[in-house]
Amino acid sequence: MITIKSIFEFAKAQVSAFTGGLLDYSVMILCTELLHIHYTISIAIGGIIGAVANFSVNRYWTFGASQLPVGNQLVKFIFVVAGSITLKSSGTYLFTNWLNLDYKLTRIMVDIIVSLSFNYILQKYWVFKKPPIEEFEQLD
Repeated sequence: MITIKSIFEFAKAQVSAFTGGLLDYSVMILCTELLHIHYTISIAIGGIIGAVANFSVNRYWTFGASQLPVGNQLVKFIFVVAGSITLKSSGTYLFTNWLNLDYKLTRIMVDIIVSLSFNYILQKYWVFKKPPIEEFEQLD
């Protein structure tokens, strides 16, 4: 069921993703254009840096899960980030070569797809999932 709360949470997740994505994208451009690192490697570097910001914002603000143990969330988040970076790097590479478009454009296309269909779903329902009320009260 879609509620105002779920819409607001989704909006906050998109703000967080956009913020982390800007950092990620900027680092990718810097590494590729100025340091002459291949864009697929630059995506990984930017992805790691953007993930640090994204984890913090999502844990404390988006999903309000800061009262839960950070270790389990962090391990799960690392798996999500590894999958996300793999999808973004390979998707950007494939779209760039198949469509003969600039990597900066295909990266944005791939980011939108990965962010909505992979990152958001796994972060909401796996990484930052809150336990049932009974378990939650035992954490205090």
